[in-house]
Amino acid sequence: MGITLTGTFGTRREAEMTIERLVQEFGIDRSALSVSTEGDENSVGEDRGGSDSAADQPGQDNRQGPSLAGAIVVTAEVADERAARRVRAAFGEFDAEGVVEADDPA
Repeated sequence: MGITLTGTFGTRREAEMTIERLVQEFGIDRSALSVSTEGDENSVGEDRGGSDSAADQPGQDNRQGPSLAGAIVVTAEVADERAARRVRAAFGEFDAEGVVEADDPA
């Protein structure tokens, strides 16, 4: 039986850091992970973070700031409880909110 975990992140940076932790350190296959926005609009999250903050700094081109149209959602589909523990740890490390877990009938 597989396990699906979903968490929401306030910034794109937190979501990206979570994914890199899962792939590089925990060996979770990148194809088991998906990223989307909380709504239908393009968004970098609810808050600016990482390189999204640089768009408003002096010396940058005069483009509009990043789209803050909702949280970033990361979903991980893993095969067993060991992998699920790793996903939970990474979600916690990078401040995921509203973590939802479901068993996949198989």
